Amino acid sequence: MRQAVIMAGGAGTRLWPLSLKARPKHLMRILEGKSLLRLSFERLSGWLPPENIHIITAEAHLPLVREEIPEVPETNLIGEPCARDTVNAVGMSAHLLYGRDPDGTMGVFTADHIIRPINKFQASVQRGFDMAERYPGVLVTFGIKPAYPHTGFGYVHTGETIENGVHEVVQFREKPSLDVARQYVASGEYFWNSGMFVWKTATFLEQLARHMPDSHEKLGRIAAAGGDDRKRLLYELYPTLQRISVDFAVMEKADRVIVVDMPCEWLDVGSWTALTEVLEPDEEGNLRVGAEHRTLDADDNILIAENDHLIAAIGVQDIVVVAGPKATLVCHRDDVQRIKELVAGLEADGMTEYL
Repeated sequence: MRQAVIMAGGAGTRLWPLSLKARPKHLMRILEGKSLLRLSFERLSGWLPPENIHIITAEAHLPLVREEIPEVPETNLIGEPCARDTVNAVGMSAHLLYGRDPDGTMGVFTADHIIRPINKFQASVQRGFDMAERYPGVLVTFGIKPAYPHTGFGYVHTGETIENGVHEVVQFREKPSLDVARQYVASGEYFWNSGMFVWKTATFLEQLARHMPDSHEKLGRIAAAGGDDRKRLLYELYPTLQRISVDFAVMEKADRVIVVDMPCEWLDVGSWTALTEVLEPDEEGNLRVGAEHRTLDADDNILIAENDHLIAAIGVQDIVVVAGPKATLVCHRDDVQRIKELVAGLEADGMTEYL
């Protein structure tokens, strides 16, 4: 059986004040009137039935996820009592899916990316499943051809070609300097690391047991339990797990990894300015997302709101204005990366009601 897991656990601090602890960025409705989680589900549900799609998220967000994706059976929603990074989210999901189908194949997908067009995404994903089933001992990842030398993404160094669009992975590279990123792009041997994967569920669990034995053992105990015992073990054991990404913990150490080319427009929505890569500005260069906007002599701004909020701008340029449910952000486009700093200050000052 082929199954998919959507990881919906990111905090999205740099997308404050629309991304909040009570409703993080994958639940914001800023594209086509839909949340990023909804778009992720629709990309998968075009070829995979909803009963084969699973979502792992913070336990506190389960009601919102259930409301957002009612097609997915409630038994397919997995709640984490606390965040322990992607290796444990994936490991928990793998153990649960293995219990349903020991010979199954699982894909792991993100809830906070923009990926277009859907038909090319689906073709690449189906090819990834095919490769994982043809070579059951491998872990499969998906690579995005770099559009430019980005310093905020990880990279995958490709080696021998297995077939057109499928390569052995030589090495994973973390976020490089600009000079190094330019070298990567110029070489033609590197993809952006998409953070999406496919493998035989048993194969991943074998690698997890080898490289993260403590997580493997504890997650296996949680998944094997039922009812109240599972919940008790989840609260008892999950917080003790090492917090580390699946890339560092497993992918970089695995016996064999191959990469499938995903020829799509792909964006990790990590900041408000990132939206300029996928949305078209108006004739004044203003990027408008959400509700009503009115401008006079205002150029090259980013204006974002939800619901029936009106944003009006006069005589300003290169400004970001985001109207959230509890706060409004105003900053220069060059300062959007400092939003995380501002949020940390609010938390330090005990102003958590705005977070």
